[in-house]
Amino acid sequence: MSDETVSNPVLHSIVTTEKRMKKDWPFYWVSRVNARYVHVLERRLKPLDLDMARWRVLMSLYEDEHLSVSEIADYSVIKLNTATKIVQRMIADGLVVTRVRPTDGRVTDVCLTPEGDRLRRLARKEADEVFASSFVNISSDELAQLNGLLEKVFLQLEGA
Repeated sequence: MSDETVSNPVLHSIVTTEKRMKKDWPFYWVSRVNARYVHVLERRLKPLDLDMARWRVLMSLYEDEHLSVSEIADYSVIKLNTATKIVQRMIADGLVVTRVRPTDGRVTDVCLTPEGDRLRRLARKEADEVFASSFVNISSDELAQLNGLLEKVFLQLEGA
C-alpha cells in the first residue's frame, strides 16, 4: 500500500476493507458508463452505416486535420493493426485519403475527404445529442471537475 493511500482515509478504507464493487469501485462505474454510452451511440450511428471504431477515427480527424495511423489508433483507443484495417476500409469507402507527411517522409498521414467530413458532421450531431441528454442535470463546473478527475486517474494509471 502506498504512503498516499495510508494518508488518505477514504482510499485507505476502500483498499483495506471489503467494499461493494458496485457502490465503491469507480472503475465499475467507468466501465458501466462507457458500455452504456457505446450502446446508445452505436444505435444512433447505425443509420449512418458507422460503428464505434469508424466513428472514433472520424472524430480523431476532426480535431487534427492530418494524423498518422498510429496517432489515430492512440486517440481512438484501438490497436494499431485494427486502426490500419479501419483506415483501409475508409479509403475504399471514399471517407479518407492518405499522403506522405511533408515533415517526415516515413510517416503516412490520413485526412478526411469531403464525404468523410460530411459523415463526421452527421455523426457528431448524434454524439452531441447523446452528450446533451447524458449531462442535462450536470453543471459545467461539475463536468470540468469530472473530466479533471478522470484525466488525473488516467495519468496516474500509467505508473501503476
